[in-house]
Amino acid sequence: MGYEGKNDVEKSIMSRRSIKKFTSDPVDIDEVIELLNVAKWAPNHKLTQPWRFQLYTGAGKEKFVEAFLASQEQDGALPDKAKNKAAYFRDIPLHLVAIMPEDSRKKRWDEDYAAISAMIQNFQLAAWERGIGMIWRTNDWTHDPVFKNAIDVAPDEKIVGTLMIGYPAHIPKAEERKNIEELLIIINE
Repeated sequence: MGYEGKNDVEKSIMSRRSIKKFTSDPVDIDEVIELLNVAKWAPNHKLTQPWRFQLYTGAGKEKFVEAFLASQEQDGALPDKAKNKAAYFRDIPLHLVAIMPEDSRKKRWDEDYAAISAMIQNFQLAAWERGIGMIWRTNDWTHDPVFKNAIDVAPDEKIVGTLMIGYPAHIPKAEERKNIEELLIIINE
């Protein structure tokens, strides 16, 4: 996959990777805020800006981890897999929870979900350009009322994703994508 002849935006889009392994280096909170202020320029119908965020850092990460563990508890016990995941989460420098309002109007919900998704992608790309990596997770536990309640997300709000953020310890290779011509129908008559 070559980047020859691509502009900076195209290169950034094509080179960005989901990062699962992070260094322990802290990420500056002011830089994250600055990046979110860049990302907010995502298209959103009628400028509803249907997003809010919760950033977990330092000792505050434990609230996120404890909420995760509470959602994993089964008959008063925690599976080993959950304990291992919690240890992994504790080692990640930042956790950003992206939240949108739930709306019973299908059109509004679709527009809001598209807007926050575009905003998250803007954030990922802007951060990538500064050497900051992340992975956007949409795990089952983010839908669990136990997890949502533990981190103060209202029942009428949706967690669009949790973004685990830090400096990459490993950048995975690009995975092949289908050629768009295989997925495109051109109708010209």
